[in-house]
Amino acid sequence: MPDRIASSHSDITFSVPFVHRLRTTGDVCGHDYQVLAELLDAGETGAARVMLVSEKALRPNAERLAEQLKSDTNVELVSDTIWIDGGETAKNSLDEIRSLLQGINATNLDRRSYVIVIGGGAVLDAVGFAAAIAHRGIRLVRIPTTTLAQADSGVGVKNAINYFDKKNWVGTFAVPWAVFNDSRLLESLPDRDFRSGFSEAVKVALLKDPEEFERLVEGASEIRHREPEATQNAIRRSCQLHLDHITSGGDPFEMLEARPLDFGHWSAHRLEPRTAFELRHGEAVAIGVAIDCIYSSLVYGFPTDAARRVCRCLHEIGIPLWHSAINPIDELLVGLEEFRQHLGGRLTITMLRDIGRPINVHEIDEEQMRAAIQCLDQWQQELSAQAIVE
Repeated sequence: MPDRIASSHSDITFSVPFVHRLRTTGDVCGHDYQVLAELLDAGETGAARVMLVSEKALRPNAERLAEQLKSDTNVELVSDTIWIDGGETAKNSLDEIRSLLQGINATNLDRRSYVIVIGGGAVLDAVGFAAAIAHRGIRLVRIPTTTLAQADSGVGVKNAINYFDKKNWVGTFAVPWAVFNDSRLLESLPDRDFRSGFSEAVKVALLKDPEEFERLVEGASEIRHREPEATQNAIRRSCQLHLDHITSGGDPFEMLEARPLDFGHWSAHRLEPRTAFELRHGEAVAIGVAIDCIYSSLVYGFPTDAARRVCRCLHEIGIPLWHSAINPIDELLVGLEEFRQHLGGRLTITMLRDIGRPINVHEIDEEQMRAAIQCLDQWQQELSAQAIVE
């Protein structure tokens, strides 16, 4: 009888270095193109192989960038620009992913090739997912074109699509090769989309930077009216706070229970599919942040005055704080269980004790949450009435 082989165990901790490249430009499709070109490594082939993907509504800017790429002797543009629908349509099925993968395969892109994507957060998510799973990772250059994406998701490491009527159910984590926050690309954004993106700026300031929250409160009207200095400063600071958390927070791929950057998102992720995604993500986040601030005031001692200031700030920026899909409340509260499943363990929700003092909680008092939602209904009606008088 052969000798029994002794069992053994080997647990090795290791880390992988990443570089997150963020650039701020005034016209990356025009006079700032060289900033982008410098990040396209030609390698041994003599030319960087590039596929350009753009949201259809951004055709003029995408065509300008395509001309720059075609005239660059260090770049091989492997195909005509690939056009996809914007908004959540881009990530509500696997159709776009299949099409993108077919394009990547047909043009023989490899891991040292580049996919450059121009679009809002949903388009970045979908194209990023395709790039992340092709060859297990093709270099992705994001050019976000909404305030929401420039202030938050553009610098994130999540790539995902919606499935089973649930936000971001299918996806992966991958660090983008580079991100370009370009001010010119925001100029044609409709007011509704422009304003709603600042909900994420308010959210991250509440979590991490009380002074920035005060600046947002003071500059809310300027942001609403798209005053360049106020809006660019708010985007820049929000982007930096999100980037700092991703690169220095110790959990870039969200393996731990706590998900502080998802403050206000448990209800936001439920509201979006309940409205067939008519409600913008930034609008849903604003409602979610307002609800959780009020709940924090009822349960965790977050000052009621601070909760009111949060609601007023979002209102003065021009983001609505109510939608009919909030009712029935029992249907909204299903989002708590969906959020728990998304986390992959026990429920962990970020709440606030004060501005800049987040806490993680594992239980929600549903009666108090109902009271918070009813309170928001009352407050938003008061704010709307005051606006009419003013």
